[in-house]
Amino acid sequence: MLTLTENASTIVKTLVEQNLPTDDAGLRFSHEGANSGALTVTTAEAAEPGDAVVERDGAKVFLDETAAVALGDQVLDATVDEAGSVQFSIAPADGAGAPTA
Repeated sequence: MLTLTENASTIVKTLVEQNLPTDDAGLRFSHEGANSGALTVTTAEAAEPGDAVVERDGAKVFLDETAAVALGDQVLDATVDEAGSVQFSIAPADGAGAPTA
């Protein structure tokens, strides 16, 4: 299952709180379209039926079925550049299954 680094957790919480300040809200990864292998990332008020939910330190990430398969055993990291843009990166989990922060 997808894991979040400490940075990703902090940034996800910040993004969600700025856009949807509710306890159930999170960041949702979903399949973009039938002919695309891309995933879309949006804020969501709650998980949709069938979504996998990943939570770390209060940050919630919702994964539709396609995203859950694509991101299984991966680590989500995030950074904010000098312009304030958020950059997400995904990498394989290390052998111990614990993300590095």
